[in-house]
Amino acid sequence: MGVTKTEIFTDAQNEIANLAKAFAHPARVAILHQLFKSETCICGDLVDEIGLAQATISQHLKELKNLGLIKGNIEGTSVCYCINQEKWFEMKQLLTAFFDQDIKSNCC
Repeated sequence: MGVTKTEIFTDAQNEIANLAKAFAHPARVAILHQLFKSETCICGDLVDEIGLAQATISQHLKELKNLGLIKGNIEGTSVCYCINQEKWFEMKQLLTAFFDQDIKSNCC
């Protein structure tokens, strides 16, 4: 397996690639949709709402948390999750700047 050589890319390029992982699986997109829809922290409804096994949901929650897009707080015996607003706005700005680039020529 080859080395990714992420150090040759800019911080912004690496950040965009990392954040794109959040949207690389429909379960993570569904989790984010559910968190936005609930407008409050979710403590266990995701399994019922999305229809995946608890272990699968937990894997995707871990990935979203590692990316910084969600936060988890321990409440009793469960962990409650919500959108990390600061990181979400940061991601929106980064991706908007990337997607707002215009094509300057018609080369092909």
